[in-house]
Amino acid sequence: MANPIPQGFHTVTPFLVLRNAATGLEFYKRAFGAEEVECVTGPGGKIMHAEIRIGDSMLMLSDEFPDMGCHSPQALGGTPVSLYLYVRDVDALFKQAVAAGASALLPVTDMFWGDRYGKLADPFGHIWSLATRKEDLTPEEIGRRSEAYFAQAVM
Repeated sequence: MANPIPQGFHTVTPFLVLRNAATGLEFYKRAFGAEEVECVTGPGGKIMHAEIRIGDSMLMLSDEFPDMGCHSPQALGGTPVSLYLYVRDVDALFKQAVAAGASALLPVTDMFWGDRYGKLADPFGHIWSLATRKEDLTPEEIGRRSEAYFAQAVM
C-alpha cells in the first residue's frame, strides 16, 4: 500500500505555474539552491510536472497550459500569493536570488514580529518572502511592536 503522503513531502505542497518552466527550474537552482527531484515533459517538450526541493520542502511546478486552466502570474497580471521561505541567512540568500534575476520588492530588514525579512519577485511573477527568525516573541510583544511600527509608518 502506498504512503498517503509521499516520502519527503509535507501536508501542503505549493504548485507553481510558470511561463517557461525549464528556465524556472534553472532560476530556482541558482536563486534558492533548489534540487531538481523529478521532471516530466509532455508534447512539444513542455514541462507537465516537475518537483524541486528547497531546504526540507518540496515544490511542484509546470508550464502554462491555458486550455487546462493552468495560467502563470504573467498571464493573469500578477499573483495574490506569496511563498514564505525561512532560511539560516536571509541576507545572503536575498543577494543570491537578486543576482540570479529576482527583483527586490522590499529590502531585508528587521521586522516587528521577530524575523529579519525581505521580499522579492521571481522572473515568472511569483512573490517570495525570505526570512530568518531572530527573536521568539510573545503575541503581546508583537502587538506592542506592531502598534509602534504602524504609528511611525507613513500609510
